[in-house]
Amino acid sequence: MIVKAQTYTFGHTSDDALPLRCGRKLGPVSIAYETWGTLNPEASNAILVCHALTGSAHAAGKYEESDKKPGWWDDMIGPGKAFDTDRFFIVCSNVLGSCYGSTGPASINPATGKAYAMSFPVITVADMVNAQVRLADFLGVKKWLSVVGGSLGGMQALQWAVAHPERVHSCMPIATTARLSPQAIGWDWVGREAILSDPKFLGGEYSKEAPPERGLAVARMLAHITYLSDASMNEKFGRRLQQMSDVNYSFDLNYQVESYLNHQGLSFVGRYDANAYLYITRATDYFDLASEGGGELSAALAKSRCAFGIISFSSDWLFTPAQSEELVAALLRLKREVFHCDIQSDYGHDAFLLEVETLGSLVRGFLSNQERSFRHG
Repeated sequence: MIVKAQTYTFGHTSDDALPLRCGRKLGPVSIAYETWGTLNPEASNAILVCHALTGSAHAAGKYEESDKKPGWWDDMIGPGKAFDTDRFFIVCSNVLGSCYGSTGPASINPATGKAYAMSFPVITVADMVNAQVRLADFLGVKKWLSVVGGSLGGMQALQWAVAHPERVHSCMPIATTARLSPQAIGWDWVGREAILSDPKFLGGEYSKEAPPERGLAVARMLAHITYLSDASMNEKFGRRLQQMSDVNYSFDLNYQVESYLNHQGLSFVGRYDANAYLYITRATDYFDLASEGGGELSAALAKSRCAFGIISFSSDWLFTPAQSEELVAALLRLKREVFHCDIQSDYGHDAFLLEVETLGSLVRGFLSNQERSFRHG
């Protein structure tokens, strides 16, 4: 499946600029996006897929047949798959603040002719969603059949449901939370400190040729541990040594898990911007759905008008099943239509990318029901 990378830009004038929660305005704003399938004449088959922390709009397919890898959710999006492109018009946009085509710290500030770097305004999940609203208007989508996403993508889905209720028929938050726990905020803080402490960071004014590689690699290694589970790490690595028969009594690589994390960190440096990592992790820290309801989660969710399909994973210790259950309980108190499944998996937080068969079956059933109710509602 061949896909084309696209970009929508708005906010060329002050009146059209994007108002941000921090009080500033941003413009012009470019949003990178990709689409699969065809929007029907009634514009009633559109689904927004929201990506996770360091993801991109490239959720499925390839740009060229020779590409080594397809998009990050290719097993889920395509003809006959859970997000069936023969039936649905699928959209995935890169979040505001990213380095994968949307406006972010690495983008050129038209006022200076240089990269924004740390002069880029602090953004929130609400800002990301408000930028997606502009994209939806451009695409002619007045109401999404469903807004779906895992992790940070799930936060975006929840934000859509409560901040723009008239534009969401159904919402499917996967492996996510209504707010980060203190522990998760702590992980983000340590990761950012690793970047900020790197001598090459230079207050965010580093060059593309000399980024703060070590700090960003350490931040990625730390985060990657939270995406896995103890069971999955034990099965994959155990205490096996890396190309040696005994420990070498030094502080270089001894264990396979160390080599794996080192590889994850180094490969991440080659594809991601350190400033973008700072901004997007801070946006996840600030996300608190209850703030949309004056501090009460139920009051925030009461603003929604859609059906919910909430998916969690048993071994996810970053965004735990209990956090999904909190959402479910609040929705049940409001007597809202809600479906919840806690999938048994040893993959940890990354299960939403790996448990394709089970998750795909749930998504397929949920979308079929919502398609019928949207058509007849």
